[in-house]
Amino acid sequence: MKKQRILSMMAALALLLSACGGGSARSVQDEIAGALELDLSGCEVVSSWDDHGGFHGDGTAFAELKCSGGGVLDQIQEDSDWKAFPLDRTARALVYGVTEQTETEETGITVYQTGPYVTDDDNDPLIPEIRAGFYRLIDRHAQAGETDLLSRASLNFTLALYDTDTDTLYFCEMDT
Repeated sequence: MKKQRILSMMAALALLLSACGGGSARSVQDEIAGALELDLSGCEVVSSWDDHGGFHGDGTAFAELKCSGGGVLDQIQEDSDWKAFPLDRTARALVYGVTEQTETEETGITVYQTGPYVTDDDNDPLIPEIRAGFYRLIDRHAQAGETDLLSRASLNFTLALYDTDTDTLYFCEMDT
């Protein structure tokens, strides 16, 4: 919590300095590179948006980057924080949603949907189905002993997916 407060204060100071002409704004590519600890100099931003700015900086940032040369993939493959597909349940729920069912003698079969959370204004997933790739999920709100990101009242995460078939990096940062 203290780390988030310090990061928020630093972000506010950077915004203030750039608005006053006293600092240089970092590019989307630089922000993503910092968040994921990757050298993205071989990538080009295809699309991006950021609607943070709500209560306590709530919002979502999303970007799609086209990468070339294999340098990013090499970095990802060497980093143990990146996991090979298939997505685990949490990442799949965040990106595409999951449908599950439970069966009890009292209620019979109950079907429920979790997610997706990384969606456009029509609640359609922003990331196309990826067959082969890697992903990294950073839970920025983890409390001691908490394990299920999806069971919390608020979500604060960074999620990146790298499609090895298209050399495309998808990035999402959500704060609710």
